[in-house]
Amino acid sequence: MLTSNCLRCVADGATEKLRQCFGARMEFGTAGLRAAMGPGVSCMNDLTIIQTTQGFCRYLEKNFPDLKKRGVVIGYDARAHPPSGGCSKRFATLAAAVMISQGVPVYLFSDITPTPFVPFTVSNRSLCAGIMVTASHNPKEDNGYKVYWENGSQIIPPHDKEISRYIEQNLEPWPQSWDEQLVKESPLLQDRTEEISREYFETIQKLCFHRDTNKSSKVKFVHTSVHGVGHAFVQSAFKAFELPPPLPVEEQKDPDPEFPTVKYPNPEEGKGVLTLSIKLADKERATVILANDPDADRLAVAEKQPSGEWRVFSGNELGALLGWWLFRCWKLKNPEPAAVKNVYMLASTVSSKILRAIALKEGFHFEETLTGFKWMGNRAKQLLDQGKTVLFAFEEAIGYMCSPEVLDKDGVSAAAIVAECASSLRAQGHTLTQQLSAIYEEYGHHITSNSYFICHDQDTIRQLFERLRNYDGEDTYPKSCGTFTVSGVRDLTADYDSSQPDKKAVLPISKSSQMITFSFSNGGVATMRTSGTEPKIKYYTELCAAPGNSDLEQLKEELDELVDAIVKFFFEPEKNKLSPRPQ
Repeated sequence: MLTSNCLRCVADGATEKLRQCFGARMEFGTAGLRAAMGPGVSCMNDLTIIQTTQGFCRYLEKNFPDLKKRGVVIGYDARAHPPSGGCSKRFATLAAAVMISQGVPVYLFSDITPTPFVPFTVSNRSLCAGIMVTASHNPKEDNGYKVYWENGSQIIPPHDKEISRYIEQNLEPWPQSWDEQLVKESPLLQDRTEEISREYFETIQKLCFHRDTNKSSKVKFVHTSVHGVGHAFVQSAFKAFELPPPLPVEEQKDPDPEFPTVKYPNPEEGKGVLTLSIKLADKERATVILANDPDADRLAVAEKQPSGEWRVFSGNELGALLGWWLFRCWKLKNPEPAAVKNVYMLASTVSSKILRAIALKEGFHFEETLTGFKWMGNRAKQLLDQGKTVLFAFEEAIGYMCSPEVLDKDGVSAAAIVAECASSLRAQGHTLTQQLSAIYEEYGHHITSNSYFICHDQDTIRQLFERLRNYDGEDTYPKSCGTFTVSGVRDLTADYDSSQPDKKAVLPISKSSQMITFSFSNGGVATMRTSGTEPKIKYYTELCAAPGNSDLEQLKEELDELVDAIVKFFFEPEKNKLSPRPQ
């Protein structure tokens, strides 16, 4: 049945718009689904939500004989798209109706919730799976369907392909899949919102190590939820840590799916998203800003400098601070030297190697995983099951896992932990900025530069990467980039790693995404990869210096030259018509 929007497109001859909506079914991947809300198989709407949940339900039935005893949890953010009638709450309700129609118990949050509450509930209640309806920091037209497995982590292959196959086998809506009344009346529906929220905040109190200092904190904080779900939850996290409540940015405090005050609802974009936060902080003489993305699983932090300027910490810098802080707090409670041998920290392969440097000196273990918390969460669970202690995991895209109770990034707990760290440092006369410098002085400077180009043409993206794989003939990679000599190549799309005896990659490969890492003889590392959810080609570069090399300006200059060469010789933005990252 065609919607009024579709009929209007037909009448107007808008064939391109129709092609975008009906040309190809959304591909279900490890990130689940993420697309614009609207009509057609390419968009997020009632029908595609029902079809996806039907396929997921059948796959769960296959894998869990006790599914109808254990059940699933479903959460949702505040997104809504009036032109199409789509909204996160309705999509979550329909997903619940599908599950309940098949006799599956459902924990459905009765109100908007941060994404980390879903994996927390899966683990906390030993459920079979979790669904979170959210598009995180994507544009306002988008929505998504994120899936967690029984281990409390996002799914990894082969679950994605199998779920996709089951979706294709269950496209016809089942008789009761549309019946929202089921959700209102069925005893299989359980609303444990208040209970789970209380348990979450009781759990994160394990991460509070300096309660007395928190009570008398001299740091004034500003917090923004960027029109998302985070406000009330961060206020509760501060209360759990007995910190003075952060000042909310009133214009952005309440959920608003239009995101009226920001061009992009993504704190990772930096000062552009923090304009109102900085204005409030300057007015109230606050010195630290905390910003969540709309589903509160990420955290950005800024600190006022003596000059009056604001420093927005990069994801790598905040990863260094949090890793240092959590290890320091752990060590206070575990002073015996042997205990450190059981401790692990994780980071994605495109993130800074600062944790590796800290681990080498302090004696704990550091592991690198593929990009995305699905890999870090699953690896963390494996280590926990082996009796290991996983203190921390992070990715440079401002994602931090500070507790093994949530095997995903969590911007709510991270906000309280950063606030405690800042308060404790202030009590000693130090700032976050000063402590970051001290970390780099002790463990070696790690200078990073990350950005991206926008490209909507998949053929152009494919040709760009294939050129790098056949640079000087078939199956040859670049030996240099401008004046910089390439010393190693790892291609996780083509299963190639020049550092291995058999030239095969050690980390898992994925032929459905592009990712090549170049190592340079000067100690530089650069990774180029495509985004799984956005039309971007990202690059991540880093220079790692040994402790004692304090010539920061020279390191920065060298990294800038390397980035310029990569852009010029590897990306070729003019030839490939790539749009630079918006300023």
